[in-house]
Amino acid sequence: MPARRACLILLVVLACAWAQAPSATLTVGGDVKTPLTLTARDLADMPRATAQLKGEKATVEYTGVPVHEILKRAGLPAGKDLHGTALASYLLVEAKDGYQVVFALPEVDPAFTDKVVLLADAADGKPLGEGQGPFRLVVPGDKRGARGARMVTRFQLVLLRR
Repeated sequence: MPARRACLILLVVLACAWAQAPSATLTVGGDVKTPLTLTARDLADMPRATAQLKGEKATVEYTGVPVHEILKRAGLPAGKDLHGTALASYLLVEAKDGYQVVFALPEVDPAFTDKVVLLADAADGKPLGEGQGPFRLVVPGDKRGARGARMVTRFQLVLLRR
């Protein structure tokens, strides 16, 4: 009987902890007009795109939100409005494990490049697993995958000249 009761208590505690676990979010801050905290659901409702990357064993198709769509929602200049001092800005992408990568704003703007950098949440139609997600960057065209940060948690915009 005591073992059964202990198991029941453990199940209740675990269920409560799971119910209170924070959902995956992306924070967008720094020198932005509109700071954001986006949930996985928010990102799922935004425009989506796919990109294929060659992996060690096979080509993987990633699905996610183009980074420029997230920056647009945060009020950053884009297209013909991305000029002058805005060109002296960069996007710092931070991951849960402390990993950081940097992009100049034109690198993610479709008016400057045909390359679409994604914040992916799925690979081959399945949610990204532990150690990859819930969000990761996919940077088609990079010769090395070093800027394909995994477990992304934050976008920080830094304006170098004011």
